[in-house]
Amino acid sequence: MDCVERPGRLERSGHAAFIDNNTLFVWGGYQVVAGDDVTLPSDEIWLCDLDSGTWERRDMAGDKPPDLSGFCGANVDGTLYVFAGCHNNQYTNEMYSVDLTKQPFSWRRVTDTKGTTPSPRNSHSCWVHRDRLIYFGGYGCKTMGEMQNTPATNFILEDMSWAVIGNTLFRCWGWNNEVNVFDTHAATWSAPEIRGPLPTPRGCHASAVLGNKGYIAGGVEAKELDMFCLDLDTWTWTQIDVSRSRSPPGRSMLTMTCVSDEALFIYGGLGMDGNTLGDAWRFDTRERSWSPVRHPHKDKPRVCHTACLGSDGDVVVFGGSGDMRILQDTVVFMRAPSPHHCRDVLVFQTQPYSLCRLCEDFIGKHATLFDEQLDWLPARMRGKIDKRAAALSAAAPGLIA
Repeated sequence: MDCVERPGRLERSGHAAFIDNNTLFVWGGYQVVAGDDVTLPSDEIWLCDLDSGTWERRDMAGDKPPDLSGFCGANVDGTLYVFAGCHNNQYTNEMYSVDLTKQPFSWRRVTDTKGTTPSPRNSHSCWVHRDRLIYFGGYGCKTMGEMQNTPATNFILEDMSWAVIGNTLFRCWGWNNEVNVFDTHAATWSAPEIRGPLPTPRGCHASAVLGNKGYIAGGVEAKELDMFCLDLDTWTWTQIDVSRSRSPPGRSMLTMTCVSDEALFIYGGLGMDGNTLGDAWRFDTRERSWSPVRHPHKDKPRVCHTACLGSDGDVVVFGGSGDMRILQDTVVFMRAPSPHHCRDVLVFQTQPYSLCRLCEDFIGKHATLFDEQLDWLPARMRGKIDKRAAALSAAAPGLIA
C-alpha cells in the first residue's frame, strides 16, 4: 500500500484511537482510492473535542513509523505505542512510540529493548495492564528456526514462501495464539508460561481488559461468538461457556469495550455470511451471559472501526467501513474494497446518566432559554456547555451522533 496525503479527510478504517481528557485521538488507518487500499500518512494525528465535536489536525515529527496497515496501537499514560503491521506488503515487528502529552509531537523508534521481540505480524490485539503491553495472536511469518521452537498448538501454518524481510529468509506464514509482553518501564520483551485451554490461533478479533483479566472474542469462523479470558497474574486461560444464554453470531473485525466492573460491550464486525453487522451486545462477566443491546445506530453497521470508553460509561465509536463485503467465487474468498469509509462519531449510552450530565445535555440543547442563568455558572462548566450547545446547533456531518 502507498501513502496518499488527504488533508481534511477523516474517513478511515483500521486506525488506532483512544480518549484522554474527553479528547478522542485518532492515528493511522487506510482509505480506498480508485479501488485500492491506501494507507494514511504517519506524520499526522487527529484530535476531536468530544464536548464540541470539533476536529483538529496535528503534525508529527521525529523517527516516524512507515505508513502501516494491520498494526496495533495502544495508549499508556498519554504515550501511543505502535507495534508491527504491514508496509508495502512486507510484515514488520518494529515498535514506535510518541508522547502525546508534550508538543511538538515527535515519534521515536523503540530499539534499545531486552528480550526476544515477537515475530512480524498483523491483525493482532493488545491489552494494557500495569503499564505493560500484552499482545495476543495475529497473522504473520516465522523463520524455520522459530517454527522448530513453536508448539503446533500455537501456530496454524497456512503457507510457505521464500519472502525476504530485512536480511532474513522467512518461509512460514500463518495464525498464532501467542502471548507476548512488553514492559514499557524496563523496555523488556517476555513470553510468559501459559496455562489452561488455549484459544484457537486467530487475528481480527476483539480484546478488552477488565480488572486483572484480558478477554478476547471472535476472529475465527464459528457460528456463535466465542469468548476466552486470560488471568494476567497467573497467565491461565479460561474458555467461557455461554451456552446458558443467547450468544451473538460469530464475527471478526469487531470491537469490545469494558463498560463497568463486570460488563463488556461489543459492536459491529464482519459476520460469517460476509456482511457488515450493526448489532450491539453486552456480556456480563459474573453471570457469563450475553444480552442484546438496543441502540439508535442500527442503520450504521461498522467493521474495522475503533471503540473507546468515554465519560459517563459512553462507548465512542469512530470510523470504519459501513458496507464491507466478502465475495466468494468457486475457489477463494475475496474482500471487495469499500469506498464508504466513515468519519462520524457514534456514542452508545451503556448506563443511566447522572443528574449533572442530564442537566448539561438539556441546557446544551436549549441554550437560548438560559442566556441569563448561564452567566452564573463557573467558567469551566460554562465553557463545556457552550461547546456542547455549539455542537448540537451545528449538527454538521461528521459530528457526534
